[in-house]
Amino acid sequence: MNLIVAADRNWAIGYKNKLLVSIPADMKWFRQETTGKVVVMGRKTLESFPGGKPLPRRVNIVLTGKKDYRAGEAIVCHDMEALMEELKKYPDEDIYVIGGGAVYRELLPYCNVAHVTRIDHSYQADTWFPNLDADPEWEITADSDEQTYFDLEYRFVKYERIGAPKER
Repeated sequence: MNLIVAADRNWAIGYKNKLLVSIPADMKWFRQETTGKVVVMGRKTLESFPGGKPLPRRVNIVLTGKKDYRAGEAIVCHDMEALMEELKKYPDEDIYVIGGGAVYRELLPYCNVAHVTRIDHSYQADTWFPNLDADPEWEITADSDEQTYFDLEYRFVKYERIGAPKER
């Protein structure tokens, strides 16, 4: 499985259920990577999208403990067991975990590729992603040139797990 995330210097990823910053090239990268694929997210992430609607041209899977939760065209799983069963229907390389914080932490052990937009800035935040630079199970396998959006510098970094991910 893959995951895709934008993180600041301190691995912060969100504040008050919103992204820290919206960088057009990052949004384009996200669309290119995930269109036609399977995206896995938590309820709050889905609700943060325009109109709270699932992303178009993707299979949207929502993990939530809320038993009566419905999400339009999205597939709703109420626990990890149901999610893992649902994910068996799709090739590993087509699955992208897209947030939020709790879902990333829960599914990180099952991922073998992490696409991280590293933003060279520190934001006020209430949600963080695990620091892959400090995790010996992950290594950088690709790193773009530094990009600039107004005065904000960022780069696209690909991390890959050393060894096999947890079985799902």
